[in-house]
Amino acid sequence: MRYGFTVPNNFGVDDPAEVVALAVEAEQLGFDSVWVNHHVLNVGYVWDRLGEQPYHDALVTLTWMAAHTSQVRLGTSVLVMPYLHPMVLAKELATLDRLSGGRLVVGLGVGSLPEENALLGAEYDDRGRLSNEFIEVLDLLWTQPSADYRGHYYSFEGAVSSPKPLQQPRPPILIGGNRPPALRRVGRLGDGWHPMMLSPESVAKRLPVIREAAEAAGRSGIPSEVSVRRTANEVTPELAASYAAVGVTELVVSWNTGDIAEISEGLAAFAAEHGIGG
Repeated sequence: MRYGFTVPNNFGVDDPAEVVALAVEAEQLGFDSVWVNHHVLNVGYVWDRLGEQPYHDALVTLTWMAAHTSQVRLGTSVLVMPYLHPMVLAKELATLDRLSGGRLVVGLGVGSLPEENALLGAEYDDRGRLSNEFIEVLDLLWTQPSADYRGHYYSFEGAVSSPKPLQQPRPPILIGGNRPPALRRVGRLGDGWHPMMLSPESVAKRLPVIREAAEAAGRSGIPSEVSVRRTANEVTPELAASYAAVGVTELVVSWNTGDIAEISEGLAAFAAEHGIGG
């Protein structure tokens, strides 16, 4: 089992350098990956948690984490596609993949906060269709010298995106979500699956949907990764073994607090309990 850690860029920490320092600690302890959260505006349940406190930008924070680490994989958990543009994101992520020495893991999701979509002028009701096109565009821009695309939301000819990612043919794309449309999206378009808070039994129940969608699309070995996000204090060595038994390859843990000292102590204790870095 691999272990990852999601930093509290979404928990109102005043100094983002303290958030990055936790990622450095996680690497030193032997965690395999570090991840960032993504929202743009403090609205809805984000406002309920933070009010006007900081929610630091996902990609800027991840880039700073890349500059201060050397081994851990760098993940997004998850980027909300309707808030972004795939051409802009393709260049940003390819550059980050090169700067980090090929350590990027691209977690993507459709989002679930209609108030934020409304303020951003972003699609919500048809966000699944938009997100399918978004992933197809990313893949083309990263893998083709010159890309053409005809879709409902994106249409273009002769688009050249450079640089290409260091990882070839592209960084792994892990798709978040627990419902059937998200599972089928993993099978058709993703490399791996990044659900939140699912039990081992729930993971096992949903994996056949992914595999069936992949088979129907003529793809094999999907999902290549199953990376489940959980709250750290819920994960025991016994639970981790149950996840491994159903095919989970990584557990990504977080602490639901912005207390830096508490998280730092928790990282060390979690690493010791689970034999990380041993």
